[in-house]
Amino acid sequence: MKKEVGLWIDHRETVFVTIENGVEVVRKIKSNAAKQVLNKKSTKAYDAKNKDESGSKEMLNRKFEKNLNQYYDGVISFIRNADSILIFGPGKAKVEFENRLIENQLGEHIVGVETVGKMTEIQISAKVRNYYSHW
Repeated sequence: MKKEVGLWIDHRETVFVTIENGVEVVRKIKSNAAKQVLNKKSTKAYDAKNKDESGSKEMLNRKFEKNLNQYYDGVISFIRNADSILIFGPGKAKVEFENRLIENQLGEHIVGVETVGKMTEIQISAKVRNYYSHW
């Protein structure tokens, strides 16, 4: 039987709905990724003056990226054997996750990527159910 998955994702959490053999299961995964830190000024004078601050921001950004990759890999471990994957969410996490799926040779299972705002678990579940009932 087909295993269909839809997931709402951002950098803080993923809510995914799995439909298999007519049974719907909703799961949530929280991210350990702290908020990303970016340099607001990128001039050489600023960087030279604030070298220590600049270095610590780079270190925080690397840690953020590492945690984000672990988070995405954790989500992938739950949906790896899905026949079809619908990805949606508000920010760039959905595209980053799509790219991560492609890197893991799961790109052919992606059936759609959509931009949507914050949703409740009930709304996410209804969206996934509705999507696959028309697919």
